[in-house]
Amino acid sequence: MSTDSPAPKHVPVMLQRCVDALAPAITAPGSVVVDATLGLGGHSEALLTQFPEVRLVAVDRDPAALKLSAERLARFGDRATLVHAVYDEIPQVLEDLGIPKAQGILFDLGVSSMQLDEADRGFAYAQDAPLDMRMDQTRGLSAAEVLNTYPHGQLARILKVYGEERFAGKIASVILREREKEPFSNSARLVDLVRNAIPAATRRTGGNPAKRTFQALRIEVNGELEVLDRAIPGALDSLALGGRIVVMSYQSLEDRLVKQYFAAAATNTAPPGLPVIPEEHQPWLKLLTRGAELATEQEIEENRRAAPVRLRVAERIREPRGQ
Repeated sequence: MSTDSPAPKHVPVMLQRCVDALAPAITAPGSVVVDATLGLGGHSEALLTQFPEVRLVAVDRDPAALKLSAERLARFGDRATLVHAVYDEIPQVLEDLGIPKAQGILFDLGVSSMQLDEADRGFAYAQDAPLDMRMDQTRGLSAAEVLNTYPHGQLARILKVYGEERFAGKIASVILREREKEPFSNSARLVDLVRNAIPAATRRTGGNPAKRTFQALRIEVNGELEVLDRAIPGALDSLALGGRIVVMSYQSLEDRLVKQYFAAAATNTAPPGLPVIPEEHQPWLKLLTRGAELATEQEIEENRRAAPVRLRVAERIREPRGQ
C-alpha cells in the first residue's frame, strides 16, 4: 500500500450492509447497540450518525484502538460509552452499565486494520516486525514467547488446527531446531523459515506461504476461538426480544462456530412427531441470511480486506429455552 494513500485502511468492511441489517432493531428512541469489536470506530461512527437516538456501547481489548476511537467519537458525547474489555465480557459490561438488554450487537472479527497497518505489532507477514501479535499488549504471551517455549506437539497442533496448515509438523520441527540456535524475535526470520519448510510446488499457489502460520499464532496468542466460543452465546443472551445480531467472520473456524450457535438457537428441539411444538422447544432465533453473505465484487475492489468476509445476521424472536 502506498504511503500517499492511507484512506483504505479506514474503510470498514460491509459498512452499509451492517447498518441496514441492524436498522429495524435500533430505530426506537433509547435503543442500545453494542459494537463488540470497536477497532478504529468506523462501524460505530456510522451507527451513531445514522441513528441519532441510539446509544452505543463499544468494547475493544486494544488500548490503542480505544484511544483513537475515543477521539473519533468524541463529538457524540455521552451517547457513546467505550469500554476496555474482550467481547466475551459483553454481558458483564452491560450489567455494569445498568443495561438489561441490547437491541443490536455487531461483531467484526479478526485483526483490525490498525493492528495490521502498524508494523511494530507483528501481525503482518509482509513486513519485518517484533513477533508480538497481542491485541492487548498489556497481557498474555507474545507470538515470540509461543514460538520459543511451546513443545513440538503443541506447536504442530495450533498450526494444523488454527492455521489449517498441511505441513504443520514439519514447520514445528524447523521452529524447534532454529530456536535452539537463536530465540525468535522478529517476523522476517519466521516468514523465511516457513517458506523454506514448504515444498516449492505448494509455494507457487495460495499467496504467501506464511499466512497460515501467522493466522495460527495470532489465534493462539489472543485465545480467539475460546473467546468467541463464550462470546456468541453471551451476546445472544444479551439480545433483547426483536434484537438483531450481525457477525462478520474472516476465516472458516470462526464462521463455523458462529453458524453452529445460530443454527442451534434457530432449530426446534422437540422430539419428532409431536402434533404441537411446546414453547420451550421452539426456535428462539430467526436466521436472516441465507447461509453466509459475501462481499460484492465492487466492495472487494474498494477494500481488499473484505474478500474473505462471511456475514451472518439473526433476530431474537422469543425468550430462549429455560428463561
